Amino acid sequence: MATSTLRHTAKSQYRTSSPIKAGTLAGLGGGVIFGMMMGMMGMLPMVAGMVGSSSALIGLILHLGISAFIGASYGLVASRLPARTSVHVTAGMANGVVWWVLGALIMMPLALGMNEMVLTIGQPQVMSLIGHLVFGLVTAYVFNRLYGRA
Repeated sequence: MATSTLRHTAKSQYRTSSPIKAGTLAGLGGGVIFGMMMGMMGMLPMVAGMVGSSSALIGLILHLGISAFIGASYGLVASRLPARTSVHVTAGMANGVVWWVLGALIMMPLALGMNEMVLTIGQPQVMSLIGHLVFGLVTAYVFNRLYGRA
């Protein structure tokens, strides 16, 4: 009986009933993984360029702030989905694709004054898509763990 109680306590210790809180934390988790990928590809200074900086640290901070916002919005939507792994994997990937289009293909080029790059797809954008898919999957996984859905 004590072992069962201990397992239940350990499993529920980090869960939350707030989809916004779980989503924010999940977005940060996905953002850390995606941020490491971006750091290895030298992309963080470009992200920092959206606020007039070229610092990789500023780029990472901005990226994590955006990730937290996207995670929070994901949490609001995902909390209403059926509690099935296949649904959440699909939703996470779809979330990644949506934000790849909105962020990497539209907002970022516009923010950097590169209007001719809006909706242009080349090697850097394909790498960005992969990163956004990883972000979506990690965010969905962490959300499910924190929100008590998996």
